[in-house]
Formats: sequence, structure tokens, C-alpha cells
Amino acid sequence: MNARLIALLLFVSSYTFGQTVVPFDSSAWVFAGKVTQETFQGKAGISLTNGSIYLKDSTFKNGSIEFDMTLSKERYFPGFCFRIQDKANVETVYLRPHQVGNPDAIQYMPVFNGQEAWQLYYGDGYSTAVTYPLNTWIHVKLLVRDAQAEVYIGNTAAPTLVIHHLKRPTKAGQISLNNDAPALTRFANFQYTKSDTPPMAGTFKPEPTPQPGTILTWQVSSPFDEKLLQTDYSLPQLLVNRLTWQTLTAENSGKLNLSRISKLSEGNNSVFAKVTIVSDKPQIKKLQLGFSDRAKVYVNGGLVYTGHDEFGSRDYRFLGTMGYFDAVYLALKKGPNDLWIAISETFGGWGLQAMMTDQTGLTINR
Repeated sequence: MNARLIALLLFVSSYTFGQTVVPFDSSAWVFAGKVTQETFQGKAGISLTNGSIYLKDSTFKNGSIEFDMTLSKERYFPGFCFRIQDKANVETVYLRPHQVGNPDAIQYMPVFNGQEAWQLYYGDGYSTAVTYPLNTWIHVKLLVRDAQAEVYIGNTAAPTLVIHHLKRPTKAGQISLNNDAPALTRFANFQYTKSDTPPMAGTFKPEPTPQPGTILTWQVSSPFDEKLLQTDYSLPQLLVNRLTWQTLTAENSGKLNLSRISKLSEGNNSVFAKVTIVSDKPQIKKLQLGFSDRAKVYVNGGLVYTGHDEFGSRDYRFLGTMGYFDAVYLALKKGPNDLWIAISETFGGWGLQAMMTDQTGLTINR
């Protein structure tokens, strides 16, 4: 046996022996749902409905999480969370059993301030097609290292989902198993390993560079009620005068996840994002927009555009996912122009992205 193979076997062996097997009892978990101890198809475990269970250990950062689970055919979203800071700030992976075989059968989603964001993060690196059986045991495994992770569904050699860039900070936290629906999900054989060098097999893509013209830095207001925007075609000055502001930098894709700094609530479901555009002459420029769920665009205080991209707004199959699906042509005057975009949210992701590819004669200042 050559030295390289011996080294690999020693590495895998040391990783395996570091696993912690955790029984499903109150000494290790906090139960926040309906939990029933049961044996199904020869495996002892639990059934979980209408809630979650939280591992009491709050020191998991890197390593592996493994368990077996069963899924029903109903429309629901069971899965697990990791690096839980509190119930409103977590990394989440969940399955959509009703979408087996479709491109969103499994989903990674970061949660900031209690706001889900699956409408912002989808496709390569966030969701993918996978076929898994229902009403029988399947094995689920997560490997995570700093900002990268991969998920295995079933006993496969290659990862099912490669998460190129986790969106939340790399901080240790709790692990949970989740099923917030009445549809039945079972869990068995839970174990986890803490390791900064888990043996990952995925191909991870580097962070993409911003497209030319992407607006990356915005001033974002304190939240307010969307109803305050429905009375006029200009910025309501009473609202404007009471706003406070902070800087938020977009991801390289241009996505501005507004939940990073604003908590969504009834009566506080909107914010403004603003920049100043300095033009060397009067001219018209195209602004490409992506938003979730609703947007109103103001230039120099006047309303020039309104759009609706929420779940089901185009047809019953439209998911409300955010992309550069909309555009508005801005009539700019010579000198500074104030661009304000109000973004209002219902559920699924609170976000904005904007790009002005032709910036000839322009300077954009936050």
C-alpha cells in the first residue's frame, strides 16, 4: 500500500471516528413541535410535525451533518438548519417533496431577521433537480466548510447540491431538524462531526464578477408602511422627513438582500434604496431592474415606474423569483439626479438589483 493511500485512509478514518451520534431525547434536543418516538421500516427514530427540534450543542461551524428521513407526497417543506444564531438568523436546506424531479426539488436559503429568501436565491448553487423516493427512508448529508457546502440525497458519491457561496457569516451555531407542516416526516440516525477539513467532492465556482453597470452600493432607509406610497405621484415628504439611512453593499450579482438590515413586519414592509446620478447633460438612460415583491421608482421626486413581481402575479405558476425582468428609461437632467426605489415585500424574499450598462456621461454616487 503506497504512502498516499495510507494517508487518505488515515484522514477518512480520523474524520469518521470524530462523529457524534445523537439520540432523539430531551437530554440532547429542545422539542418545539409534535414529536413521537416510533420505529418505521426497522429504524427507530421520531416523527415530527408542526415544528422543529433544536440540538442543544451550539458550537457547530464546519463539518458534517447526517440523518435519515422519510417524506410524504404533500406540498410542504421539511429540512434542516445549521449555524443557527437564533430562530430568525439561520442557514437552511429544505426539500420540496411535491416537486420531486423538478429544478427546485431541493433548496438552500439563508434567513436574515426572520425573512425567507428563496425568491432571491435559486438555480445553480441554490436549488437543483433531484429524484428521491417517498414514504421510505432516504439518507441526507451536509458537508460544510466556511462559505462552501454540499448536500447529498441518498447514498451517492457525488453531491446532489453544491452551494458555492453560503450567504450568512461563518459563525458557529445550533442545528435543527424542521417540519412546520402537518404532513408527516420521520427522522432517524442523526449524527454530526465538527471538522474544518471535511472531505468535500463538489466543484465550487468562484464568486462571479459584477456585470458592467451593476449598482453595488445603496443608501437604504428605515422600514415603513407601503400604504404611505399609495396617495400621490411624488415622494410623500412627511414620510421622507422621518426616515433614517444606512449603507448596504450588494452582492457581486447585484442582489441587495434588504433583510440583512431591515426586519419585515406588518406596517413596516417597505424601504427606499437610493443613489444620486450625476449627468453631464440632459439624456435618457435605461435602468434594468429586478425586485421582490413590488417596486416604485422615483426620479427627482416624481414617480416614473411601478411594478409587481410577487408570487402568482403573472400567472398561477410564477414564483416571484427576482431577476432583470423589468426596465425603466430615466429622463435625467444635467447635474445631480436623485434615484429612489421603494421596495415592498409580502413573503419569499425582500430584494432589489439594478444595472445601468450605458453610463456614458454619468457618475453614480451613493
